[in-house]
Amino acid sequence: MFRGFRVGSVAGIPIKLDVTFLLILPVLAYLIGSGMADAVTALNAVLGAGLDAEALTAGATPWAIGFASATGLFVCVLLHELGHAAVARRYGYETESITLWLLGGIARPEERPERWNHELWIALGGPVVSVALGVGCFVAINAVPSEPWRFVVSYLAVLNIVLAGFNMLPAFPLDGGRVLRALLGRTRSHAAATELAVSVGKSFAVVLAIIGIVAFNPFLVAVAFFVYIAAAAEGRRTALAATFEGVRVADVMTPASELSAVEPTESLAEVLDRMFGERHTGYPVLESGRLVGVVTLSDIRDVAPDSRATTTIEEAMSTDLETVGPDTEAMEAMTRLERGDVGRLPVVDRTGALVGLVTRSDLVTAMTVIRERRADR
Repeated sequence: MFRGFRVGSVAGIPIKLDVTFLLILPVLAYLIGSGMADAVTALNAVLGAGLDAEALTAGATPWAIGFASATGLFVCVLLHELGHAAVARRYGYETESITLWLLGGIARPEERPERWNHELWIALGGPVVSVALGVGCFVAINAVPSEPWRFVVSYLAVLNIVLAGFNMLPAFPLDGGRVLRALLGRTRSHAAATELAVSVGKSFAVVLAIIGIVAFNPFLVAVAFFVYIAAAAEGRRTALAATFEGVRVADVMTPASELSAVEPTESLAEVLDRMFGERHTGYPVLESGRLVGVVTLSDIRDVAPDSRATTTIEEAMSTDLETVGPDTEAMEAMTRLERGDVGRLPVVDRTGALVGLVTRSDLVTAMTVIRERRADR
């Protein structure tokens, strides 16, 4: 979810667009354009923008303004997420990517903050940027001579303040929910603080969904659904991290001595026969004891059946491998498996020699055993 496709980068942070962004942008532009008259009345009343409704609703003007306003809103959302990323970088945490999607933006951190005050300021970074943008747009209203652009600036002045206010609601995983978790983390463990923040977030989502259904507002229902799902996912992830605390890959991997490996000179037909006999769907490929690749059933399927007897593993194997070391934390291995959408990770030492293999099954089994052992104490 939220992988998207890359469109550029800012300060070394990849910027991605989810397909839902391409769907919502024209819809939002249409909604702004079709509601132009009411929006002008509201902006004049709230900000004293002095907008001319007749000029802004003539011909194709509302639709052009709608598209400019929708695009400007998502630019502000991107700056909001960059605010989080900037503060995170200040504390030594990098951001893996920022993705714009249906309901706004998602900044994906490479690692969670280790201290509660770091998470607090990182969470506040986005809303602070939104407030600054809102104030800046308000100040600039009268300096914009063009009537259509004055509408866009006025619209963004209000929407940025609304964005900051909504994000500060204490509902995890909104920014306000992260602030709540950070404050709870002053006197509780990270797991306990997350559990309480997640409970608040889920309760908020249920209330928001009820309001959305009563008001026939699909946007509120969508936001409620996202908040609930994201809160539940964070709760599961935190519980998993607590389970794996202090556990290394070396503790849960299958050691190399127990693995079946193949050599790059073997044919695909031979390895396919081994897969059938040993009930495996992938093998590490070793050359002089060093890992040089991995061959899977998927790799074999890419080769025509009548060519498999004459095609070597070396010609079909995957060489762009995601690997971990034996001292890597088990939770990090789980994260890499999920992020790369793979079923196994080779474990190599500093010389590149294969020392084991860790799979989703290994980690799930280890998690179950650890929980049972703790329950017995």
